[in-house]
Amino acid sequence: MTYRFTARIACGYDDQDQDDCVMAGVAESNGEEAFSLLFMCDFDEPDSQEVSLGMDTHCLVTPDQGTAYGCVREVELDGDVLRVTLDPSSLDSLGLTDSVIETLLRAPAADVARMREVLPRILAYGRPDARPKLIKL
Repeated sequence: MTYRFTARIACGYDDQDQDDCVMAGVAESNGEEAFSLLFMCDFDEPDSQEVSLGMDTHCLVTPDQGTAYGCVREVELDGDVLRVTLDPSSLDSLGLTDSVIETLLRAPAADVARMREVLPRILAYGRPDARPKLIKL
């Protein structure tokens, strides 16, 4: 099945002087109960500890701090719809029931453009076998 939501917020952060990590995301709203997807990675290449823990790739965080590493299998941005396909084995960790999420982007155009710029870099981070097979942005 597919989970669908409308994102009124989009972001992309990648300033090493101001941000703790590289991050791109979409959210329904600023509210605590709002659904969101936050994609993250480090600025630096993974270290040996991150490699040993399997944290040497992109990270996805969902509401309630559901977290999984290397779980994104496909990303496609077609017009104003962002479609993310996840590894089904990551759903429990993320607190989700659907492996496909479609987001109707209704955020300000400049914010969506920034998210589109930063997201590919996050998904290309780390070990090659955890990178999405298809990225259309």
